Amino acid sequence: MEISNFKDMYLAELQELVSVEDQHAEALLRMAAAASHPALKDALVDHHAETMRQKERLISILRKHGADPTAHVDQAMQALIGETRKMLGILEGDDLRDAGLIASVQKLEHYEIAAYGSAAALAGQLDLRDDQMLLHDSLLEEKEADALLTDIAKGEVNPDALAA
Repeated sequence: MEISNFKDMYLAELQELVSVEDQHAEALLRMAAAASHPALKDALVDHHAETMRQKERLISILRKHGADPTAHVDQAMQALIGETRKMLGILEGDDLRDAGLIASVQKLEHYEIAAYGSAAALAGQLDLRDDQMLLHDSLLEEKEADALLTDIAKGEVNPDALAA
């Protein structure tokens, strides 16, 4: 597929984001099942629900523009999730696994933060203010999820992993 104009580039970015959220939602459930700290497990389950809302937001924007939400598969997210699986397979003990989970999830969150920031900027350039606001909402949610994970890591998980 070739992209020949700015709006199509924007829509392709949103299609990639749908794939990102879809893959992330699936991974969050697996990670929540693997987590042992209750606060981490709860954060992952809660973020799964938020991720599904973000995916629906993206789908509604794409449908408004007449674009197919399933047109792209984001390979970067596939690779990041593959790295998470690999990491979880080599970490021994619940505390260490939880610390590794947080580090892995934060890599996914940072990728999403970058993607939402870029998409919101593109929407702004196209003067699509409603889209931009929705994308900015998702960006803020991703930043909040990242901050919560940092708090859980610093306050509970990492000290336990250090002591193990």
